[in-house]
Amino acid sequence: MKKYYSFNRKNYKNFLILFLFIHSYYLFFLSLEKCYDGESNCCRKLRWIKMKIIEEVISCLLTIISLVLIILKKASRLHLIHFIVVFSAFYYYSHGIDFDDHGYYNIKYFFVIIVPFVIIIYLFILLLSIKNKNMIIIFLLILILFLFLFKNIIYKSTKCINWGKGLNNTYIDNNKEKYECSIRMPKYCPFIIGKNFLDRDRFSSCIKKSKNSKELILSNSASPYINENTSHIGFPLTNRDEKFFHNIHSKTFLKYIYENLIDMNNLTMLKKLNNNKPEISVDFSQNKNGKLNINLHFNKSLSEERKSLEKIINPLSKNIMIIFIDSVSRALSIRQLKKTLNFFERFISFKGNRNLNFPDENFHSFQFFKYHSHKYYTSGNYPILFYGKHRDKTDKSIAFYLKKNGFITCYTSDNCYNDFTRCNHNFTFDDIYDHQYLICDPNYFNHNSKLNCFYDKIHVEYMLEYNNQFWRKYHNNRKFSLLLTNFAHESTLEKLKYIDNLIYNFLNKLYQENLLKETSIFLLSDHGVGVPSIYYLNDFFQIEKALPMFYLIVNDRKNQSYEFQYRYIYQNQQTFITGFDIFNTIIHLIYGDKYGKEETKNIISPYGASLFNKINQKKRSPKRYASMVRDICI
Repeated sequence: MKKYYSFNRKNYKNFLILFLFIHSYYLFFLSLEKCYDGESNCCRKLRWIKMKIIEEVISCLLTIISLVLIILKKASRLHLIHFIVVFSAFYYYSHGIDFDDHGYYNIKYFFVIIVPFVIIIYLFILLLSIKNKNMIIIFLLILILFLFLFKNIIYKSTKCINWGKGLNNTYIDNNKEKYECSIRMPKYCPFIIGKNFLDRDRFSSCIKKSKNSKELILSNSASPYINENTSHIGFPLTNRDEKFFHNIHSKTFLKYIYENLIDMNNLTMLKKLNNNKPEISVDFSQNKNGKLNINLHFNKSLSEERKSLEKIINPLSKNIMIIFIDSVSRALSIRQLKKTLNFFERFISFKGNRNLNFPDENFHSFQFFKYHSHKYYTSGNYPILFYGKHRDKTDKSIAFYLKKNGFITCYTSDNCYNDFTRCNHNFTFDDIYDHQYLICDPNYFNHNSKLNCFYDKIHVEYMLEYNNQFWRKYHNNRKFSLLLTNFAHESTLEKLKYIDNLIYNFLNKLYQENLLKETSIFLLSDHGVGVPSIYYLNDFFQIEKALPMFYLIVNDRKNQSYEFQYRYIYQNQQTFITGFDIFNTIIHLIYGDKYGKEETKNIISPYGASLFNKINQKKRSPKRYASMVRDICI
């Protein structure tokens, strides 16, 4: 009995630390779940977000307590394995509120890395000070020297000298007499130093990084149409099954994909599919890592049907292209999308309404310095941009109005769900795009600071290729395409530049081949930098979070009415605007001279105005229109 008591007294701390880590695991994985059983419509409400953060924080604190006990030698160092497991699990899984959506991100980085580090340093100094009082003096001298160097050499070198600069040597105009919103300018931009060590994992090629496998697809598949001998796997179309879309949410979407994978070598099956043949397939016959093939099908009957609707209206723009990159501030785009913005900049030199560099060009480019996000997260901004309403009041999507007026529509995304229907339960089949490419391959992983390579290429390259085929095959039709990528939704602020050249080449090639004729091009984001990182507490981060990028190329129709409107859009570049204005501008491009009349009065947002129209600064309070601008507009 005495021996048993001694054993417990000697080892209880090891049992305690094991107990703490087990509960840390449990709370951590519990915090990854988005909804409890019975909770519906989670993509709109996210009612449990506070509970999730509390669970995450408690998990982190348990981990910290355990780590401190180990450092103080109150428990075996073998328990460091638990700390490594917790950290690895966070790094791998915690890219959002749950496993396939995104939310509050790197909170655990702060609690698991920074807080324990500070505690360890403090304890170390305290222990040394007790043993040797001279250490206190040495420590204080080192601290003073560090603070002096940091403030006078390191930090001063990060001054945001050109933060407010735009294209073509333009700058934010903060004249309070002219504009209601004067942007608060950040003093320091630590990303200037950070870019030298945060731009990591970029040194090996995509080919070396790609470890895609057929086995991973087969292990996820529930399709009766493929087996272990299938070498060429096709992914089903995601825009044809009307019954399916009336019950859509993230998990059923994946289930639909994996239950309908196709053997592309089965000619009998392909013949039965007829017009529903896969447009996306992966061929493992020649390459063990797989080769992704894209073959967008031209639908002749659809093309003719939409042409018959073209006489209904005379749009301001025959074609509309939107490149939507989540979580990119205006300032970040200037730093990282240099070649892409060079494409926009070539059409931005003006004298009156003429382009000095391209006098015969009918393109005109605009940049918007004071475009504000409504919320700091995508689900609060996306419905405003493409529905013209808040997410709890969504109605018809932009696709509905485009189809109604003769446009062929295309949508590509690296999120495996249908964004236009996942938060809207009152849609019709007309809200679905005519052509859709949603990356739903289990070999693809998103929301990561690493350079994700997918079948030997950056995944955005496939999305651009799908759009490229769409633009070419329907060159005689009115067209609308939306490319939505989360490529920049990461914490280093360095990854974005790796798709700069891809986007530039895509646009420039179409332009050189005259395929962008009569096209308006939007390059935008929904919010600025939105993933907490080591920059989070700096003021530039908070400012950029509220100021996403927005650039627009429009075509001059060479008539008096449009030139009159053109003057207003030029003035609106320095005007406070939100996603409501962008939605109304898209509607204006679709409906042309009918904008604001009977045909559109129930469509346009009452909270916004078309950028082709004059916006009264004095009647537009930033605090009323966007909840994020209280500390940004001064």
